[in-house]
Amino acid sequence: MADPQERFEIMVQTLRDHGHRITPQRMAIAGILAGSEGHPSVEEIHAQITKDFPTMSLATVYKNIELMKSVGEVLELGFPNGSNRYDGNRPNPHPHLICIRCKKIVDLDLDSLNEMIKEVASETEFQVLNHRLDFFGLCGDCVTKGG
Repeated sequence: MADPQERFEIMVQTLRDHGHRITPQRMAIAGILAGSEGHPSVEEIHAQITKDFPTMSLATVYKNIELMKSVGEVLELGFPNGSNRYDGNRPNPHPHLICIRCKKIVDLDLDSLNEMIKEVASETEFQVLNHRLDFFGLCGDCVTKGG
């Protein structure tokens, strides 16, 4: 995990560099995303932020996350059931482990990933522009509880 304070500062500076205002609400959302290890949903971010900004709407949280995505500071993990999750700590494509029971998402570093991307490009003659690699299973906690 990147240093949360450093990620926060990068996110805020990127927004400034793109001409966006830095509001207290936007800073709070950036802080939550920069410091989160668990890939929160918009609803989870909203629940956290309303402690300090009780009148903030869910739509405002969505709008700000979309803005941060548009400048490359948030990675969205979309799922078929619509329960998208967000990674502000590592906004570039990387593999994830996803627990099918508790929905925990864990970042994964694979030394072989770059070689795998090159192999895919070579085998298919595709120019790979982006990727998503997810592994689904049961996390250690769920296995211990009787997976």
